[in-house]
Amino acid sequence: MSNPLQLGLVSYNRGAYITIEGKRADQFYIIRSGRVRIEKELEIPGGDDDLILNPGDFFGVVSTMSIHAHIENAVALDDCTLITVRPDQYPLLIERNTPVAMKIINGFSKQVRFLDQALTRLTFKSSVEADERHLFQVGEYYARQNQFNQAFYAYYKYCEANPSGSNVEQAKQRMAKIQPYAKTANLQPDMNQFIRQYPKDTMIFAEGESGPELYIIQRGSIRITKIVNDNEVLLALLKSGDIFGEMALLENKPRSASAIAHEDTVLMAVNRANFKGMVVEQPKVISRLTSSLAERIWNLHRQLRNTLIEDPVGRLYDSLVLELEKARMDLASRQAYTFGFGPNDLINMVGLSKDSGRAAVSTLLESKDLTVVENHLHAADISKISKSAEYYKKMEIRRESRTNRTSR
Repeated sequence: MSNPLQLGLVSYNRGAYITIEGKRADQFYIIRSGRVRIEKELEIPGGDDDLILNPGDFFGVVSTMSIHAHIENAVALDDCTLITVRPDQYPLLIERNTPVAMKIINGFSKQVRFLDQALTRLTFKSSVEADERHLFQVGEYYARQNQFNQAFYAYYKYCEANPSGSNVEQAKQRMAKIQPYAKTANLQPDMNQFIRQYPKDTMIFAEGESGPELYIIQRGSIRITKIVNDNEVLLALLKSGDIFGEMALLENKPRSASAIAHEDTVLMAVNRANFKGMVVEQPKVISRLTSSLAERIWNLHRQLRNTLIEDPVGRLYDSLVLELEKARMDLASRQAYTFGFGPNDLINMVGLSKDSGRAAVSTLLESKDLTVVENHLHAADISKISKSAEYYKKMEIRRESRTNRTSR
């Protein structure tokens, strides 16, 4: 006998705030009756600042499934009745109502792609939409850096996708030259082989490549990178249990970033046919995918907020706090923490110029809040990082206040 799905039911009067930005989330909502307005303080060019939701729509899923504070306000436009869903109830909801789960996942996928493009425009002043022709440029970048594993992979995939492309002969010449020094894995993977092994520094996929699969990390770690303005930018460092590559599978669009094995790694590959069956048969995996997408949306919102900080040092501190939040660290504790990247990666992550970035990093290191250990940033006391980030935020607010008074 199957377990009953006992969801909650709550009512709100017209004008009531249902969720408040910054407050911790413990459940999300599906509208049963009435309308709800979503208010966002963060204005994103091309996005909806305010959104009206109707019966059948849902909200609060991002914060609830990522276990973070709300990133928006929700206000009742009418007297509303809402169905409440806790994170532990979500797998059973998927099992009993697959269309709701797919609506959430597909909506999340579109949000991730939109926010990722917005962040690329605002942080890196770039709007390059990667496609299979872009693979040659990816290969060229890695060849210049003498990173032959990645270069060979990108050239190979370029030739495979563009057999009549204008740079095919050049790519083949490059491949012949660097092949003795290149290590690759699963260039032509068996689509029926679900478990794949990737040695350290080999490429799982390259930005611009078509992608029929998503991946679940069984062992090891993966770095997600993007070539922007002739720099490799570290977007994320993923660990065992994380899911990646889902946008290309769900939306059938080229990969927007590259995935590289950060260490010897074992992955489970899931293709489109298997994914459809998995939604019904393995709701816990789909719940994990929803949480993964929710986490990425929450992180992208935080990164977009980072772009509004004018002081370069403040931006670096805020970015470090974001990494600590991702790692679920208690910011008030006095624990030590070693970040998975070095000073140059941090500069690239927030899109600072080399000169501005180096000056800001020097200020960070002079403060003694951070040291560099084997090219990784290390904090002896993470509470100091949090306090410094708060200090720069307060300075930003005071500066804005003075500017507003002067302009009156």
